[in-house]
Amino acid sequence: MKLLLLSNSTAPGHAYLEHAREAIARHLAGVRELLFVPYALADHDGYTEKVAAFMAELGIAVRGVHTGDPRRLAADAQAVFTGGGNSFRLLRALHTTGLVEALRDRVAAGAPYMGSSAGTNMACPTLRTTNDMPIVQPPSFEALALVPFQINPHYLDPAPESAHMGETREERLTQFLEENAVPVLGLREGTWLVREDDRLELAGVAAGARLFRRGAAPEEYGPGTDLSELLTAPARFDVGPATT
Repeated sequence: MKLLLLSNSTAPGHAYLEHAREAIARHLAGVRELLFVPYALADHDGYTEKVAAFMAELGIAVRGVHTGDPRRLAADAQAVFTGGGNSFRLLRALHTTGLVEALRDRVAAGAPYMGSSAGTNMACPTLRTTNDMPIVQPPSFEALALVPFQINPHYLDPAPESAHMGETREERLTQFLEENAVPVLGLREGTWLVREDDRLELAGVAAGARLFRRGAAPEEYGPGTDLSELLTAPARFDVGPATT
């Protein structure tokens, strides 16, 4: 399985996807046409055009999955990119179009998968560690399960000087772990994961990522870290609070 999972698609001072250009070029080497999944935003055509403009610089043509039979297009795709936006809207569309199963099968058969933000959320077993507002209701939180752990894109560290009194991202993920025994990787801006079969590596900027596990203190990791052991981590959902 070949995955490139970006925390974000736009970085300060960079055009769309430009901060990860080299990683994207490596990931899609040899790909002539990319299937783009634009369902996280309302303007499917406009979103597809934006992706096509970037991919054209890499010599890759882009087709939106909304322009034909989604399942048939997925079955024939050389590679797939699922873009960011609202993850609830995206997952609802994946279920209603039959793409959850179709994309899972195609990626398992060897097609490279790339996701950014909400598209990275889709690679997890469920939607449960997204940051988004539930503007629509998907029929299920079940996602593509291309990795057996959860990811929190756009991870933000607690800011002690902030006057905001709501939960920090760390507190929200801790609450998730009170009910679920599943590792959660908080991907900071400018970071991404690269999976090549049984190897998983953290890449991107020096800020790196933060790993949360049930019953343990968060762990910090920097670019170049081998996180392959997460691919074998057992995921147990809805186990309830840990007993003491």
